[in-house]
Amino acid sequence: MNPREELLEKLETLQNMLISYSRYESAKVDPAEFKSLRDELLRDPTVKDRLPRFVRTHRDFPQFWGFIKRQSPSYEGRRQYICSEFAPLLDFAERPGSPADEAVSEILSRFDTEHVHQVWARALERRADDPEGAITSARTLLEAVCKHILDESGAQYDDGADLPKLYRVTAEALDLAPSQQSEDNFKRIFGGCQTVVENLGSLRNKLSDAHGKGKSLTRPEPRHAELAVNLSGAIAMFLVETWETQQKR
Repeated sequence: MNPREELLEKLETLQNMLISYSRYESAKVDPAEFKSLRDELLRDPTVKDRLPRFVRTHRDFPQFWGFIKRQSPSYEGRRQYICSEFAPLLDFAERPGSPADEAVSEILSRFDTEHVHQVWARALERRADDPEGAITSARTLLEAVCKHILDESGAQYDDGADLPKLYRVTAEALDLAPSQQSEDNFKRIFGGCQTVVENLGSLRNKLSDAHGKGKSLTRPEPRHAELAVNLSGAIAMFLVETWETQQKR
């Protein structure tokens, strides 16, 4: 089962638990399982803000019962209400994603769950509905990965450096700089990566939500955000895998 299928199963399980409990207050639904599942979903940056508000604000079944019985006097009315509130989130979870999304997610989650992976999750979440925010997150992802690797390696860098400078220092620390390659093919490939990073920074400055805009500025479309996020994810994954490989030597 892939991560998207696992997420959908968790959401449907939570919805079914709430529907079962909404039939009557003494329904046999495991409160510990509910708490564990709710806490897990609230920690997931891709869904926590999309969860129905009553899930986020009612921490246990007694609180939920006091809320849901006010929504409708009948079980059928309560069931329909819960289903309608979960529908947008379930639609989001069923939305197909790129196979690369899951590969990058796995690597970044293993690398740094607390920050780097959360930035990646925000970038994925914003691609369709908030292209400007997605482009901002794409750049932030590479900045975070570079700084994390440099901190772990003990390399010196200017914390206020822009993304191209951070990437060049990181590439040198990982022996990925074009000047460090003896093969022409690798020189061109790694030079191309450096160019991509520089252009991601330029795209973010011109099209993202990071700066104020004039009236004539072009607004990014979802396809622009898709490109920016996919490129940043691929480069971030390569940097992390290179770092992990070097640590095993």
